Amino acid sequence: MARNRYIPKREILPDEKYKNLLAAKFINVMMLRGKKSVARKALYDAFDILQEKNKKDPVEIFEKAVDNVRPLVEVKSRRVGGATYQVPVEVSEARGQALAMRWIIKFARGRNEKTMSSRLASELNDAYNEAGSSFKKKEDTHKMAEANRAFSHFRW
Repeated sequence: MARNRYIPKREILPDEKYKNLLAAKFINVMMLRGKKSVARKALYDAFDILQEKNKKDPVEIFEKAVDNVRPLVEVKSRRVGGATYQVPVEVSEARGQALAMRWIIKFARGRNEKTMSSRLASELNDAYNEAGSSFKKKEDTHKMAEANRAFSHFRW
């Protein structure tokens, strides 16, 4: 465990094609076994599919999709006097963004389309339209936090 309380965030460079920092982060999260070029190609192909479907800027669709899936609250387990409570806590912007990207990728990998780029494009399109599995995950997280609002005084 680190002796210093604060660990500085690493600066990453924006992606080459769209000069977007969020897209570069998404590529890094999506990457498996160090194969960044494969992840980059899948994302760029998904952007091409989104461009074709919606006739809008794919980066705007992508950013809106990630923002639609980003949770504002989540529940964390807190043990108080022998009982474990699900305590709702607010999510920082960085963690919310990381969760959103993770959920989009997870549910895109679970879809039934043929290629990863088409799965990702479909999931991003659903998230943009506030539908789909990743958006439902956000809604479920919010419902869980709302249901356990009575335990919010256990936050510390």
